[in-house]
Amino acid sequence: WRPLSTSELRALQREADRIIADCVSLPARPHTLTAQIDRVVLHPVAGLLILILILFVMFQAVFSWAQPIMELISGGFEALGAFVQANLPEGLLQSFLQNGVISGVGSVLVFLPQIIIIFLFILLLEDLGYMARAAFLMDRIMGGAGLHGRAFIPLLSSFACAIPGIMATRVIDNRRDRLTTILIAPLMTCSARIPVYTLIISAFVPAKDVFGWINLQGLVMFGLYTAGIVSALTVSALVKFFMWRDYEPAPFMLELPDYKLPRLQSVAIGIYIRAKMFLQRAGTTIFSMMVLIWFLASFPRPPIGATEPAIDYSLASIIGHAVEPVLAPLGFNWQIAVALIPGMAAREVAVAALGTVYAIEGGKEAAEQIGLVLASKWSLATALSLLAWFVFAPQCASTLAVIKRETGSWRWMGVTFVYMFVLAYIASLITYNVAVALGAG
Repeated sequence: WRPLSTSELRALQREADRIIADCVSLPARPHTLTAQIDRVVLHPVAGLLILILILFVMFQAVFSWAQPIMELISGGFEALGAFVQANLPEGLLQSFLQNGVISGVGSVLVFLPQIIIIFLFILLLEDLGYMARAAFLMDRIMGGAGLHGRAFIPLLSSFACAIPGIMATRVIDNRRDRLTTILIAPLMTCSARIPVYTLIISAFVPAKDVFGWINLQGLVMFGLYTAGIVSALTVSALVKFFMWRDYEPAPFMLELPDYKLPRLQSVAIGIYIRAKMFLQRAGTTIFSMMVLIWFLASFPRPPIGATEPAIDYSLASIIGHAVEPVLAPLGFNWQIAVALIPGMAAREVAVAALGTVYAIEGGKEAAEQIGLVLASKWSLATALSLLAWFVFAPQCASTLAVIKRETGSWRWMGVTFVYMFVLAYIASLITYNVAVALGAG
């Protein structure tokens, strides 16, 4: 006995189908609700349109539904910052609480409603039984990019977080299929990118409707998610062409469950667990990074008689200006450079770091209105360049650590970091220069 090749396995399945067609009289397809719905959602054209529409509605909801709660949370942190400023004397303690803790951590927590909405859609679709249909629909497209159909679920999980998505690749039997999926999973737009995307989109994209009913900000967010999906499929196709040209994924077989109404208790527990994980990270990783950023942005203290903002004399300014020449071709200033470095721990830290740096530099108004500050200090070309950077950048140490653990090799972790960093730099460079040429600089 020897394992069958992909072509032999497909030929064997075709022969089995022929024998069944000649010898077996299959019962008529039952007229169940599941079968009737599947006639539409599994249609090769209508099914894909429905899938795209579902994703489009999800990203519209991220902005439309979450906005009132976000404004409430933002107002709470602004009031808390004002309370600290009014009741504590000026000094390091006031600066630490207002600019380090409240402006830093608060600038990330304000995006919790949007993250919950993303998880709500994913959990509802899973409980409904639609996810298996989506995997079936995407199999042909993913097969053309050199991916196995089973890769869809891990990649979809990576929309929430790349770490469980990478761990979910264990269901893929073939090592090449599994490794390819691991390499491209970080390109899927995880929830950690939402604070960055939302901050920049809210600051530079007007909150208006196009065609009378489509939210422009949600449309841009949908475009960023689409860019992540397209880039993942493109990288997979390139990996197949240059590394495993002689390899063909095995046929994809999947049992489609019956549709059922989502269990509200199960969905609520799922949302609670994911929100708790986000808050725990905000209370550990993000908080510790904010303490570090505040320290770097506050020390050493400016000399007596200094006329520039205090942050210009700090360690953060020194580090930022040292890194700035490397990032200057992308339109990034030293403040962005400072935010990207601790952002390696978690992408959300970049938002919190920007909040801390600009709050210390600009005072109370900057602490309360970070989006307006960015709009006044950055050009549109810089904002678009930073969005392009975060579509590709490997800014998550935990994800890299999981890649090393799942592949058992430092090599593939290094390959992932290098290729994503190169893609991020090239994408940002092209985006910035095209935007400047079009007059957005």
